[in-house]
Amino acid sequence: MLSVSNLSVQFGKRVLFDEVNVSFTPGNCYGIIGANGAGKSTFLKILAGKDDPTSGQVLLEPGKRMSVLEQNHNANNQHGVLETVVMGNKPLFEIKQEIDALYADYSDENAERIGELQVVFEEMNGWNADSDAAALLSNLGITETLHYSQMADIDAKLKVRVLLAQALFGNPDVLVMDEPTNNLDYDTISWLERFLANYENTVIVVSHDRHFLDAVCTHIADIDFGKINLYSGNYSFWYESSQLAARQRAQQNKKAEDKAKELQEFIQRFSANVAKSKQATSRKKMLEKLKIEDIKPSSRRYPALIFETEREAGNQILHAERLQASTEDGEILFKNIDINLAKGDKAVILSKDSRASTAFFEILKGHKKADAGSFQWGVTTNQSYLPADNSSFFETDISLVDWLRQWAKTEEEKEEVYLRGFLGKMLFSGEEALKKSSVLSGGEKVRCMLSRMMMLKANVLMIDEPTNHLDLESITAFNNSLKIFKGNIIFTTHDHQFAQTVANRVIELTPSGVIDRYLSFEEYMSDPAIRELREKYYAVPV
Repeated sequence: MLSVSNLSVQFGKRVLFDEVNVSFTPGNCYGIIGANGAGKSTFLKILAGKDDPTSGQVLLEPGKRMSVLEQNHNANNQHGVLETVVMGNKPLFEIKQEIDALYADYSDENAERIGELQVVFEEMNGWNADSDAAALLSNLGITETLHYSQMADIDAKLKVRVLLAQALFGNPDVLVMDEPTNNLDYDTISWLERFLANYENTVIVVSHDRHFLDAVCTHIADIDFGKINLYSGNYSFWYESSQLAARQRAQQNKKAEDKAKELQEFIQRFSANVAKSKQATSRKKMLEKLKIEDIKPSSRRYPALIFETEREAGNQILHAERLQASTEDGEILFKNIDINLAKGDKAVILSKDSRASTAFFEILKGHKKADAGSFQWGVTTNQSYLPADNSSFFETDISLVDWLRQWAKTEEEKEEVYLRGFLGKMLFSGEEALKKSSVLSGGEKVRCMLSRMMMLKANVLMIDEPTNHLDLESITAFNNSLKIFKGNIIFTTHDHQFAQTVANRVIELTPSGVIDRYLSFEEYMSDPAIRELREKYYAVPV
């Protein structure tokens, strides 16, 4: 279906890919993974024909159609929403345009051509194009009232959803997507997971959402050492198998039969939990055929995240009464929010509008004034805040060592050796610790903010979208550190696994009030009674 032959990419002296050969076949979903800078997005651009390799070629089977999730959110501003989705099937859209143009200048001479085009159009299911496009939009949370709006007139976050519908439209033979879950809420991500898990053609996706990769992927394509290696199974299987390979390599004296037994038990455990999709049976067979030499330890580096508290908090953490917030133009984000946060609570804050959860954090941190209501922190608490927008922390042109020194509390913590060691744990080793804070990437800034949080040793962590910009390795390390954190956590995230493994309480902020339950995230999202309540509070299906 789609293959890459002898592909090499080099930028100056840096070799990104070296003689890569890989094939992608129908009925499979391939998750492209790799450390930051490994070349994931570059590889997708080469597959899509947007970038050229230094050498080698990409071969798509003749007659097959590739669809790519568009990253330029303003590319279709001159088109309507529904029209933008139909444009995803370029051959169909071009025929539709030609038919419309011929009808606009109708004559006996072009009547025959119109008839020919209409036959082809019908064979391509063109008469149902608008209704199919509308169904996709509705499933992705775009209400019917917006279907005939201009792309230029809708919110940027909604544009992302329209472009996703465009990529999915028309059942493409090869679907290529870079971070498709960005700016989607949990309900929409769940719909997309179900859609892709049962998709019969080829899917190639880059995502930092581990639950999403687990739900949709039949294979993992790992970019490491300038090569791309394919592994059967989803992301969790790849991660655990690479860790198993690393452990077995470290145990040089372990007998071959012991290693084989450990691998077999590992495979059986994962084979029993494959996703319930059309690919499940074939995936299980592939896993059972796996041999120890097929899995390799990864070169990935994981940051060392350990959150300690300066003191233990008492029983009263946070009390809030009747909190309310709105936008500058008066749109209510949430109201009637009554919360008592107790010792040990790790609460995930939900809202269908991310502005609501951010406003909630800004109010609790004292950066924004509530429209109504009040709140009070417990006297034994001290809070540390990781905002979704951290740009204000990186406006000065100082080194990372000096940047981190701003939050050092003791003379020891102010010493350069101590600070460099701290930064080294966060993968800023050697000369990287002297980089200017103003030139960091998004992921590097978040790692710096996490260093700051660790240094503050707060007993309440407030975290707004922590996985934004982080790679899978940093997300995994961060997730694991919060699971064992002894204090309180209030956080938002679009990472399903993060929410499920960290939170013991779910607090949802709506324009009609609060829904507050001591449940795991998955229990909350699957409870029919809560779903009914959510629909009532939002006044829309969820």
